[in-house]
Amino acid sequence: MAHPKRKISKQRQRKRRTHYKAKGQQLSQCPTTGEFHLSHRAYWYEGKLYWNGKVVIDKNVVTEA
Repeated sequence: MAHPKRKISKQRQRKRRTHYKAKGQQLSQCPTTGEFHLSHRAYWYEGKLYWNGKVVIDKNVVTEA
C-alpha cells in the first residue's frame, strides 16, 4: 500500500523539534567577562552592555550633544 510523502505537516514537525521544552533557563558563560547570562541575549555588566562577548553600550561614556 502506498504511503504519503509527508504524513506530518512541516509546521507540526518543526514545532516538535523546537527547544521550548527545555527545563529552566539556559545559561551560558561569557568568554570575556566570565558572567553567566541567558543565551542569545545582551546583558549588563559593570555599566556596560555586552553582546556576543563585545561591548555594545558603555553607560560611563558621556556623549555630547
